[in-house]
Order: sequence, then C-alpha cells, then structure tokens
Amino acid sequence: MKKILLVLALFITNLSFAQKGWTSLFDGKTFDGWHINEDDPSCFSIEDGTIKVAGKRAHMFYEGPVANHNFKDFELKLKAKTMPGSNSGIFIHSAYQATGWPSKGYEIQVNQTHTDWRKTGSLYGIEDVKENFAKDNVWYQYHVIVNGKRIIIKIDGKVAVDYTEPDVLPEGRETKRLSSGTFALQGHDPKSIAFFKDIKVKVLK
Repeated sequence: MKKILLVLALFITNLSFAQKGWTSLFDGKTFDGWHINEDDPSCFSIEDGTIKVAGKRAHMFYEGPVANHNFKDFELKLKAKTMPGSNSGIFIHSAYQATGWPSKGYEIQVNQTHTDWRKTGSLYGIEDVKENFAKDNVWYQYHVIVNGKRIIIKIDGKVAVDYTEPDVLPEGRETKRLSSGTFALQGHDPKSIAFFKDIKVKVLK
C-alpha cells in the first residue's frame, strides 16, 4: 500500500510540475474573458464543455485578465476538431475589431477538407501547408510557440511550420506581423462547424 501511495504521490507531483506556468483561458462553462464581434453571438456556443463554432462569419477575441490579453512571446495549446468541409482559424498577436476579418497579427489555419487548399497548421498566406496533419471528426492538439521572430506550429507534436519573420516585410504587411496582442477564434461561414477546448497559455516574457 505504501508503495502504491508513493507512486501516486510522484505522479501527482510530476503532473503539477508539467502544468507549471500554464493558465487556462476557457473554463468550459462560460465565455468569461472572451468578446464576440459582428453583433451576432450565435456563431459561438458552449457544448459539453467545448466551444462550438457554427454560423455566419464572426470572431471571438480573448480580452480577459491573463497577461492583460496582450501576449508577445508565449506557448499556446488547445484542442480542435472540425466537421467535414469546415474552415476555421486561430489568430495570434491580434486585436479586437467590431467586424470583418482580423487585420492585425497572423492567422493559423484550421481546415482538413474545406475547398481552401491551405490546411491545418498553415500560417495563413505566409507559410502554407498542403499536407493534412489531422482528420475531421477527431480531436487534435495545436501547439503554437512564438519566441522573438520565430513561430513554430505543431499538430499532435509534429512540426507543421517553423517560420522566422524577416526584418524587412513585403509592402502591405504593416499589420500582419509579429508585435503583441491577443488570441481569437474564427467562425468562417454557415457551413463550417468546428470545436475547441482545453485552451491554455504559457507566457514566456
């Protein structure tokens, strides 16, 4: 019995250590800390402890107290699942705007079988992925690391993108660049259904 208790204690200690530095951004029950735009909150709902995205174009921005919703260098982990033919996205270094596609920061694609050829793991329009790293109807983990000028995107532990932003950006990318900002989830169109859960962040600096 003592041996079992010792093993259990070590397991709990290791689990606690593994979670050190990570902060949850979604409690599975409410949208506390999140702000939905387009004056139509129907695109986002909570279903069985997950965020369900299904409806007209809308974006849900994190505007809560963690790091005053202004992240520069960080690690972001979340789990995503798409239904067949669906498109969604995750924005980083973004900022709330009342309508339209977010103009600040980068979009990370969420798409396995939508008609858009850019697949899950793509740094949208910057470094795009044609390979499918995930499947519809199956939960998979996103792990996004931003450190300095470098962005690493992992899907279930596999590196999909490892991108270093150049010092000089092409014309037209004044706002689509690394700076600092918040996260947002995308509702793309009425035919796209996606789910998100276990959203957590580790601030690096």
